[in-house]
Amino acid sequence: MESKVIFKSFSSGSCGNCYYLGLEDESGRHGVLIDAGVSPRRVKKELLADGLSFDDFNAILLTHDHLDHIRSLGSFCKHLCKPVWATEQLHKSLSRHFMTHEYISGCRNVLAENKWNEVVEGKIKVRYFVVPHDATQTVGFAICIGDTHYVHITDCGGMTQEAVQFCSQADSVVLESNYDRQMLLNGPYTQELKSRILNGNGHLSNDDCASAIKSFMHPGLKNLFLCHLSENNNTPELAYESAKTAISDNSNIRLQTLPRRTPSSLIIL
Repeated sequence: MESKVIFKSFSSGSCGNCYYLGLEDESGRHGVLIDAGVSPRRVKKELLADGLSFDDFNAILLTHDHLDHIRSLGSFCKHLCKPVWATEQLHKSLSRHFMTHEYISGCRNVLAENKWNEVVEGKIKVRYFVVPHDATQTVGFAICIGDTHYVHITDCGGMTQEAVQFCSQADSVVLESNYDRQMLLNGPYTQELKSRILNGNGHLSNDDCASAIKSFMHPGLKNLFLCHLSENNNTPELAYESAKTAISDNSNIRLQTLPRRTPSSLIIL
């Protein structure tokens, strides 16, 4: 059996964030969920629609402790008892958080700093890097799964050199393209909320995302998915066109925006 890496977004935005990354090979299916902002019931339904099940992921990775990323983590821990991999700092926060403190201790697995962590033995390795965002701590992930090098960055106020470096080595990247600057500035948000988004510890704009893409573009990049689009300050068309300007015309990169409230298709990377 030829191995393949598969990806699916269940929801991507302030309404909830959850993604599946999996490997199919001769020994079966192995995978991870990234974030748990969507209910287990909904995840199960969407997995079943693609011929998958809870048995097809082995662990949960957490980027940070904002509610739209951990809303259903307690339920996942209570009912599935899958290992939850996060940094030491994030686990301390989760052990006190009203949504997770009752259930997280039995699932606690700490990601070691500055090294690859084998979260699924012999199949999936993960390395985290810190990005600026106004949570307890926010991280992106570099993931080696099968022959695929995947990077996941969401809720990021600005790209770091480390983030760019990992993206420049990846063949598949999920990157935030949260808002169109003019839509945000001219929109209904309070000045306080606008400042929070814009201050370098909030979110990546479409322009920021395009600039980041230009900085890490390389011949091996195959897939680029735009995530966490704002419902009020962006459109899929604006995000797509902005990112497209950063991609060479003769490139074969698959560029796709991920829907906010609905699942994506099951994508073979």
